[in-house]
Amino acid sequence: MATVLSVSGSPSATSRTARLLRHLDADLAAQDHEVIPLDVRTLPAEALLGADFAHPEIVRATELFARADGIVIGTPVYKAAYSGLLKTLLDLLPQYALTGKTVLPLATGGTTAHVLALDYALRPVLSSMGAAHIVPGWFVLDRHITTGDDGGVVLDPASAAPLDQVVAQFAAALDHRTAPVPAAR
Repeated sequence: MATVLSVSGSPSATSRTARLLRHLDADLAAQDHEVIPLDVRTLPAEALLGADFAHPEIVRATELFARADGIVIGTPVYKAAYSGLLKTLLDLLPQYALTGKTVLPLATGGTTAHVLALDYALRPVLSSMGAAHIVPGWFVLDRHITTGDDGGVVLDPASAAPLDQVVAQFAAALDHRTAPVPAAR
């Protein structure tokens, strides 16, 4: 069992990004992973914007990153890049906060024109922070994320199948990373 930190970089309380992440959290938890959600928007704005590394909530967030085996980072795409809110948190983490971690980048947005934001904006930052393995990320159109009658997330089949594949790759990488090493004879 791996510990997964599920980070939403959306500033919105009704975010499709956060709803998508919580949906995936349930899938990962069903595979016996411990999942810890972190909505960056709940961290104190003055600590984020003032670069208060010693603020207790920033220290706690940093500890969550250190504790995790894998990290799912979800962000809405604005102006062809990941959210500024996510950027403020990543800037406060230690330079190599992702060393040894398996990372799954996810993005949501209103148009396919933003698909490359994962590879050209977010992936280089994650790599520079020392991520051991960044699995292929996935971009989900906002209109492909809806709410069902039961309040749960409903994904359009055009997004659901490929998203299931990248989550499976992430889970497999976590399982491989946390598998016990056989004793030498």
